Amino acid sequence: MAQADSFDTADIIQEDGEPIEIPDLLPLLPVRDVVVFTYMVLPLFVGRDKSIRAVDAAMAKDRLLLLSTQSDVNVENPTPEEIYKVGTVAMIMRMFKLPDGRVKVLVQGLGKARILDYAKTKPFYQVRIEQIPEQQEEKTSVEGEALIRNACEQTEKILDLRGELTGDVSAILSGIDDPGRLADVVASNLRLKVEQAQSLLEMADPIEKLQRVNELLSKELEVSSIQAKIQSDAREEISKGQREYFLREQMRAIHKELGDFDEKAQEIADYTEKIKKAKMPKGAEKEAFKQLKRLEQMHPDAAEASIVRTYLDWLVEVPWSKSTKEVLDIKKAQHVLDEDHYDLQKVKDRILEYLSVRKLNKQMKGPILCFVGPPGVGKTSLGRSIARAMNRKFFRISLGGIRDEAEIRGHRRTYIGAMPGRIIQGLKHCGSNNPVFMMDEVDKIGADFRGDPSAALLEVLDPEQNVSFSDHYLNTSFDLSKVMFITTANLSDPIHSALLDRMETIELAGYTEEEKLAIAKKFLIPRQVKENGITSKYLRIGPKALQKIISQYTLEAGLRNLEREIGTICRKVARKVAEGDKGPYTVTCANLHRYLGIPKYLPELEQESHEVGVATGLAWTQAGGEVLYVEASTMKGKGDLILTGQLGEVMQESAKAALTYARSNAKALGIDDGFYQNIDIHIHVPAGAIPKDGPSAGVTMLTALASTLSGRPVNRDVAMTGEITLRGRVLPVGGLKEKALAALRADVRKVIIPEKNKKDLVEIPSNIRRKLVFLPVSHVDDILRFALQEKPSG
Repeated sequence: MAQADSFDTADIIQEDGEPIEIPDLLPLLPVRDVVVFTYMVLPLFVGRDKSIRAVDAAMAKDRLLLLSTQSDVNVENPTPEEIYKVGTVAMIMRMFKLPDGRVKVLVQGLGKARILDYAKTKPFYQVRIEQIPEQQEEKTSVEGEALIRNACEQTEKILDLRGELTGDVSAILSGIDDPGRLADVVASNLRLKVEQAQSLLEMADPIEKLQRVNELLSKELEVSSIQAKIQSDAREEISKGQREYFLREQMRAIHKELGDFDEKAQEIADYTEKIKKAKMPKGAEKEAFKQLKRLEQMHPDAAEASIVRTYLDWLVEVPWSKSTKEVLDIKKAQHVLDEDHYDLQKVKDRILEYLSVRKLNKQMKGPILCFVGPPGVGKTSLGRSIARAMNRKFFRISLGGIRDEAEIRGHRRTYIGAMPGRIIQGLKHCGSNNPVFMMDEVDKIGADFRGDPSAALLEVLDPEQNVSFSDHYLNTSFDLSKVMFITTANLSDPIHSALLDRMETIELAGYTEEEKLAIAKKFLIPRQVKENGITSKYLRIGPKALQKIISQYTLEAGLRNLEREIGTICRKVARKVAEGDKGPYTVTCANLHRYLGIPKYLPELEQESHEVGVATGLAWTQAGGEVLYVEASTMKGKGDLILTGQLGEVMQESAKAALTYARSNAKALGIDDGFYQNIDIHIHVPAGAIPKDGPSAGVTMLTALASTLSGRPVNRDVAMTGEITLRGRVLPVGGLKEKALAALRADVRKVIIPEKNKKDLVEIPSNIRRKLVFLPVSHVDDILRFALQEKPSG
């Protein structure tokens, strides 16, 4: 490495009055940050191995070498292509070896030369050169004289502004009458960029070169004049500041004599430094200094002083400008999400889409996502994975049961014990203004005379408003646009409609048995084995045993109870290992009851034959899909409709609609017109102890009713879902994926669905679709054609 330290002017060195003879082959010393001109004397620090060898070669011969500037100062070992072709032949006047291995040399420029080719590149650069003679004018022209005078005057002005002008410098400048030499001398003392200096070095015409130097001098003079003015203004400000400083020192001395100086003054100084370091917005900083001035005027033991101190502590600790550097590596984020969660492809795609847009548009505001799904499906843990994938801080608060608006916006400082809201508290805890902020149980927020927290969240969760979120305690706006808010809920219905409108809702349906099986193998069993202090060599749970745990020991959409049951098995094995048994232990269907006891849930019994008046329906619950048998029976009576099985209002209305359709279309159904006059109809939905409600049982009730009135058996291999109208149209329903899985568990292979639900089939996994036959219908007639068999003869 060769770097310049300082430089001056000098005459060309001569030996015995004769000019030095410059050979055609010279060592090359690449320099950076400086272009060496002719007549220039400067010290260089040489550190690169090649450069040190070049200096040694020059010292061993005639002390001559070529100094040429490298085009890129950041390159440690420049190639020939990265070194300018035109340089300066220089002589080494002195050389010193430094303790750190570097070499300091004092060199003097002798003349310009051009590199023709590189004779060798190892162990140092040796180049073949062609000298570039300086053009000399026999008699200086009027233009040249004017350029010389102008250059001298401007140089003296610049040096005067810098305070560097001396009589010696003026004498040196006035003693140079050669335009080319004056241009080199002045250019060597200007703060030029490497490209500008190199272009001057390569100019052959001295007049042209001096004209270019005059242009650069004019620009430098203008800059130096402005710089001198700035320094003059700064000195005035410093003088004013010094005066204030002396006055304050006098005040401190007075306070010290009064005995109220040390701690208070230090406290004010500390707060001042913290406020400056916090880099608050102008409004917040103004308020902070205002409160600091109030504190300075208060007695340290005043009651209000502690309130002001607490407020200032919050202001300086809130992360106004501190951000976590996020990782926008899409593949890495996908790997993290896949590592932590099985399936949930829709959610993962949405997160990766956000990261992709964020990568392309750094100014994008954070999304407001709402994960809606039953308990235990991984909503909160998904938020943690998102934060890990983005390398952001994670903070979670639970909104369940909060009733006070101040929980969100904070309390006003007029109250004793006032604090900021939980949003600002969370940001302070994270120490970052761009965390992943999760709000759990947003559907369980209360409201009373203290306000509605849902209404307060409208500002927090609105990207157009949260740029200037106002906390009552801080009493100044805070920018929440960098925060990625994620809310969770079990149901979307209880959420305030205006609040729900501000969020992007992503549904997380319950897991299928196949998905639970895969998650248990990949995540739950290894985690419980580790937490209970055993290893996989002690315990093995067979696939069929695991499937039995899922179907007969848990009844849920999520995974919490499944993990508890696996944990129970692990604890029992851990006890045996702790007692000295070596194992290993294999859990199978045959011995599962020894670990978990008798099954807690028994599956619904399958229909053994085609029966009259019993139809198989499909229902959605928070625990997933369920098979629902609807039974209808008739007896002598007066036309009453009896409904049992803890049916909700919607299901009761579906039963009445089914009866109305049967009465109005009795002839088409093969039923006597006056059938209802002498009989009572009883519709029952087992199990009677479980409350039931929902719109999707209408087609099942009509099928059971039509079967019992016409005497035609219902096909046991067909399950159905859908709502009906009085005109016989079949309306679409939700939860098709869960219902399809319930049919598969009950070994029912044909499923009647509304025609308008065909679009939802794409959400059902392909392996499930292959095992079932879906029968889309748009009218009741189609249902009865598929579901009812012919009336038995006799």
